[in-house]
Amino acid sequence: MTEAILLVGGRGTRLRPLTVRTPKPMVPAAGVPFLTHQLARARAAGVEHIVLATSYLAEVFEPYFGDGSSLGLHIEYVTEEEPLGTGGAIRNVASRLHSGPDDPVLIFNGDILTGLDIPALVAAHETTGAEVSLHLTRVEDPRAFGLVPTDATGRVTAFLEKPQTPEEIVTDQINAGAYVFRRSVIDTIPAGRPVSVERETFPELLATGAHLQGMVDSTYWLDLGTPQAFVRGSADLVLGRAPSPAVPGRCGDRLVLPTATVAPDAKLTGGTVVGEGARIGEGARITGSTVLAGAVVEPGAVVTDSFVGVGARIGERTVLTGTVIGDGAVVGPDNELREGVRVWCDARIPAATLRFSSDQ
Repeated sequence: MTEAILLVGGRGTRLRPLTVRTPKPMVPAAGVPFLTHQLARARAAGVEHIVLATSYLAEVFEPYFGDGSSLGLHIEYVTEEEPLGTGGAIRNVASRLHSGPDDPVLIFNGDILTGLDIPALVAAHETTGAEVSLHLTRVEDPRAFGLVPTDATGRVTAFLEKPQTPEEIVTDQINAGAYVFRRSVIDTIPAGRPVSVERETFPELLATGAHLQGMVDSTYWLDLGTPQAFVRGSADLVLGRAPSPAVPGRCGDRLVLPTATVAPDAKLTGGTVVGEGARIGEGARITGSTVLAGAVVEPGAVVTDSFVGVGARIGERTVLTGTVIGDGAVVGPDNELREGVRVWCDARIPAATLRFSSDQ
């Protein structure tokens, strides 16, 4: 298995304002675009050729990654003129693959952070003779996911929509967003129209008697679909809880990139990232958060489990907890923003304007 397709065309609407100016896979996690971690893990698993299926803000990928040689890869780019869904995107890039009809092709979504054992998934695919093999993971509460039950041998028996009642929860196994396709199966996906592999391709393959194999791998797995999840994923990469060969530094409590400035008495913990050229003022306390390039956190500010965008400014003594600050936004001194607040790009919040508690 030396080829892969990476699906990076989504608009990332649940992540806004992080994705207003940046496609979801290019939002920084642990100091580099999240996509870098996926490419590096694929390369470590033996992949040599990757086709990126792009759509939203497609023009930003190639200037950053080029031909992939810096990562030891050969990368090609295919842009969808209209969104085609997961299956349609896979079919749309098929002409760029070099694999033979029976060769395995790795396919993965551009918003999943995982410790999946990729070679083990490929080995399971080859030993079972499956047409498609799926990475499955177990979750405590599967109600937000489609369920994928399997028999005693791991063969997939059904694809079930999100369960609505306790009786419908027949398994805790869900589709984890990574697949190995037999190359010839990709060519059976209808071309030129939107197709969902989850709702159309996989159920139709099952209906025709095709062999779909599930491999449960319950190592680290996180869907980075929300800002809170993205912040957590970045922190877990820095802390070493999520594996990646692309973290630009040692794993630990903090990652401070070159040219960033951190006051000696500032406290950075919990996997905090401080981007290039960012400045952290005296007495600031930042926990489990991402502060992107050129951002400023002024003296005495307290930032917890939050995301501070490129060039944003957080005023003195301001408290952020579980919030997202868009690129270029300014939050003046003595504000308090709590869980779920999203400040849009270039917005201005004057001093002492918003609080969730008394100012005493």
